Amino acid sequence: MIWLAISYLSGSIPFGLLIARAASGKDVRQVGSGNIGATNVARAAGKAAAVATLLADALKGFLPVLFAPHDPAWLPAACALCAVAGHCFPIWLRLRGGKGVATGLGVSLALAPWAAAAGALAWIVLYKIFKISSVGSLAGAAAALAVAAFTADRFALYALAAICALIVVRHTDNIRRLLGRAL
Repeated sequence: MIWLAISYLSGSIPFGLLIARAASGKDVRQVGSGNIGATNVARAAGKAAAVATLLADALKGFLPVLFAPHDPAWLPAACALCAVAGHCFPIWLRLRGGKGVATGLGVSLALAPWAAAAGALAWIVLYKIFKISSVGSLAGAAAALAVAAFTADRFALYALAAICALIVVRHTDNIRRLLGRAL
């Protein structure tokens, strides 16, 4: 279906790479974690570039879901999953993309706004406490999924569950490092 392809291609736009290069001349993939997301863009190009990346990455998930037809009823949720998959596995970067958190925020805002708000709040609180973005990201994904269980339709819930699982998988190395610190 054309909307799934549009969503994947929208999600695959590497805004972090483009914004970091424009702001600092650096290839964000050669800095810090090598990730194209907002956290690593902050390391490579500063806070303003990171905020721009966060907003662009969220928007590239939000827009295809918002504009997707609702017939069939599952299509916006499927578009959400395709947009996040595009961010995590962009065709333009040999399938080496980001972790899906900001794009996940954008799609959840379109699918289940209360879930998106809970996820954003969880990220903010835990990032402020621990100063570790991955802790906030994982908690935010879990909080969004928990709230979606009570506020979203079943297709949105299924998509957000798959997106949450993808975010956890993309954070495997971070989880190992965090567990290594704790032990």
